[in-house]
Amino acid sequence: MWKTVKSVLAAFFGVQREAQRREDFTSGKPISFILVGILMGIILVLILFVVAMMAAG
Repeated sequence: MWKTVKSVLAAFFGVQREAQRREDFTSGKPISFILVGILMGIILVLILFVVAMMAAG
């Protein structure tokens, strides 16, 4: 599971190597990448919301 999270984070920031991307497509299960991606997206939005609320006072 940690490998999937690491891969999704790298893809979020656009720093994933080509070899790692190919390995993900051949060995990973699509549903795990989808679920982790959705979860990480929600976490990112919540963090940005909290930072914006703190900045607004």
